[in-house]
Amino acid sequence: MEAKLLHEDKKKQTLLFEVKDASPAYMNAIRRSIIDNVPVMAIDEVEFRKNSSILYDEVVAHRLGLIPLTTDLKSYFVSKDCKCDGAGCARCTLKLTLSMKGPKMVTSEDFKTADPKIKPAFDKIPIVKLLKGQDIEFEATAKLGVGKDHAKWVPGLAWYTYKPKLTINNNAKKIEEFKDKYPPQIFDKSGKIDKNLMLFPNLVGACEGICDELIKVEWDESSYLFYVESWGQLSCKEIVKTAIEQFDSKIAQFEELVKKLK
Repeated sequence: MEAKLLHEDKKKQTLLFEVKDASPAYMNAIRRSIIDNVPVMAIDEVEFRKNSSILYDEVVAHRLGLIPLTTDLKSYFVSKDCKCDGAGCARCTLKLTLSMKGPKMVTSEDFKTADPKIKPAFDKIPIVKLLKGQDIEFEATAKLGVGKDHAKWVPGLAWYTYKPKLTINNNAKKIEEFKDKYPPQIFDKSGKIDKNLMLFPNLVGACEGICDELIKVEWDESSYLFYVESWGQLSCKEIVKTAIEQFDSKIAQFEELVKKLK
C-alpha cells in the first residue's frame, strides 16, 4: 500500500491524499476510525447559575456541546482510560466559564478557559442574544470523548472515492454549449476546465455523463482519493494519524484475543 498527499489547505482545514493498492474494506475502516475513534474535546456538562435569555437552559447547553474545542491529545485522556476511572479530574476534564450581561450577542470568544490550549476553535460562533436586562452565567465541563459515543466528539468529515481518470478537452464551442450544466468551480480564470479544481472539492461526480467530448470520466479501482475536513479540534494530519493508530491498536488487541483462543 502506498499513500501520497495531493492537497492540503490549512486555512480551510481540508486534506486530500491518494492511496494505492488498498481494499475498499481497509479504506472504509480508516474512514470509520476517523469518525468513531479519534478523541476530541467537547462540552459534556453545563451548570447554569443565571439565564434570563430567551433560550431555555437545555437549548443553550445543546449549542455549547456542538462548539468545536481545540484539543491537546498529549495532555488529556479519554475518561474511561484515565486514572480517575471516569470520575473527572484535570487529566480528562476541563472547566470553561462564561458570564455576560445584555444587550449583547454572546459568542464563543466570550469563554474563559482554564487551559489556553483548549478553547473554541472559532471565535464568532453565536450562542445566544441577550437583550437589555438579560444575563447568562454558567460553568461548562469539557472532556475528551469519541464519536461512537456522541456526535459532538466527531472530529470532522471523511470520505473516499475510486481515483478518477479524467480526459479533458477544452473545446471552446462545446464549453459554451454545456458550461451552464457544469459546476462553476471547475473553470479557471480563463474559462477553461481545470482538472485540479475538479478534484478538490470533489466535483467529479457532478461532471460525469454531461458531455464526454469535454470531460470523460473513468475510474481506477486500484487507487483511491481520500478526503478529510476537520471541524477545528485537530488538524487533518493529526486526525488521520490518530485514526490509523487507533485502528492498528484495535487490530493488535484482536490478534491477542485470537491467540488466547488457540
